[in-house]
Amino acid sequence: MTFPSPPARKSPRDSWTQRGLLLLILLLAAGLRVRGIGFGLPALNDPDEPLFMMTAIEMLRNHSLNPGWFGHPGTITLYCLALISLAVGVIGIATGRYADADAFVSAVYADPGILFLPARLFIATCGVLCVYLTWRLGRRIGGTRTGLLAAAFLAVNAVHIDTSQLIRTDIQASVFMLLCLSSTLAIVEHGRLRDYLLAGIFVGLGCATKWPAATVALSPVAAGIWRIARGSPDGRKLLLFAGAAVATLFVASPYLLLDYPAVVRNLTGEARPMHPGATGGGFLANLAWYAGPLRTSFGAAGVALAALGAILLPLRNRVAAIALLPGIAAFAVLICIQALRWERWLIPLLPFTAIACGYAVHALADMVRARTGRPLRALEPLAALLLVFPMLHTTQLRAVARANDTRQLASAWIHAHVPADSTILVEHAAIDLVSGPWKLLFPLGSAGCVDARAALAGRIRYAEVEKLRSGSPIVDLASVDMPRLAGCRARYLILSHYDRYRDARTSYAQEWRRYAALTQGSALRAVIAPVDGRRAGPTIHIFETVRPPSPR
Repeated sequence: MTFPSPPARKSPRDSWTQRGLLLLILLLAAGLRVRGIGFGLPALNDPDEPLFMMTAIEMLRNHSLNPGWFGHPGTITLYCLALISLAVGVIGIATGRYADADAFVSAVYADPGILFLPARLFIATCGVLCVYLTWRLGRRIGGTRTGLLAAAFLAVNAVHIDTSQLIRTDIQASVFMLLCLSSTLAIVEHGRLRDYLLAGIFVGLGCATKWPAATVALSPVAAGIWRIARGSPDGRKLLLFAGAAVATLFVASPYLLLDYPAVVRNLTGEARPMHPGATGGGFLANLAWYAGPLRTSFGAAGVALAALGAILLPLRNRVAAIALLPGIAAFAVLICIQALRWERWLIPLLPFTAIACGYAVHALADMVRARTGRPLRALEPLAALLLVFPMLHTTQLRAVARANDTRQLASAWIHAHVPADSTILVEHAAIDLVSGPWKLLFPLGSAGCVDARAALAGRIRYAEVEKLRSGSPIVDLASVDMPRLAGCRARYLILSHYDRYRDARTSYAQEWRRYAALTQGSALRAVIAPVDGRRAGPTIHIFETVRPPSPR
């Protein structure tokens, strides 16, 4: 068995240098995650962010701890969002910005940035915490330099930065998974009851944040079984770990039991086999697809080094292999066998990719030192710079693209070309257009196309949206009932999902019929497409109705 060698005694100067480097890395991570974090606002580019925030606000309005939605299940994130919303409201009322709670809610519906920006900053803070925990875990596995390298790689990773700016559960779940694996390392090394209980608590919190985080439980289980096989009396501790995980899950999210019908309904809705633009292709196809974002965000050299580190780690540090690999491998397999695939599902794997990459760089540097017989202290910093600069370039390109989203460019086109008093159907949450001189229609499932301004003024609730979308994966034109399609006719159509259904109309024949019917008799006025490194977002098609549709 190979345990990590005890760290050598460091001089005060070395210790302060390492703390200073860690502080610089964390500041860099924070700066990259805060830069441009208000993208899109007051428009809501991400389709799921408003659903999270509406659910949190609804809990406050109903004076209830029941989120009423358990698809992720998202409970921990939703509770945090509710607390943030409460704090922003209390501060706003106390400082006289809002007369009362009713005025505060009205202001939020008119300008969602009032709440969305603080909520995004909270998620960004969780992203920086991931960087810190990656440093701590990497240091325990391969020493201080491995920890610093891993933290630096994660700090500048474009995928991690992008997701850290979105109100979602992935980043927060990753925090709990990292904490669990840190406790698992302690289980393998010491086998203390405290470490088993902490691992169980973090598994429960992770699972209450996002269901797939439950896979990390395999690591403490494997660690406990390994210790039992070596003669340690850890059977009772392993049972207490399982009990702590289950108890924490239901204490943190009690309505998983109290509102069980909603849990079943939400899980059924989430388990859809297809999603426009995100349908998977089986295990191997998904595995190859996920390699793309890894290569883009870490670089080809970074991915190669991470692969080398994943090979070296179990060979040189059995403790780390036993503690980390079962949970990480299980999570990787889980996302690859899903019917859908999303870039953000990689988030919990990115810290370990960074650790493996840092471990490989440190190991190769040690080999060079051994061959040359020289200290060569600059090897790791030089290698880090060679890897980090291309990653920063990718991060910069994606930041520029996100700041120039196709949906905001479509809004600018409308301001420049659409006459006042026109009726506009817009398929995304273009709240930046609500104050304009147009009538805005928004597709809302079985309700047809509703007046967006009236819906916001009426403070539409999440429960109502969930009911109207009738299980549709996206609130878009495709979810509108065909008999209500006539109510969606407008002079201008701003469609953000048109090409997704057009290009997959074999699989989405019924959905495509709605787009074909609504655009009949219309002229295509503009196509605003994303451009790598310059523009992000979906391809926006802008149509103008030039003649009435022919009768059918």
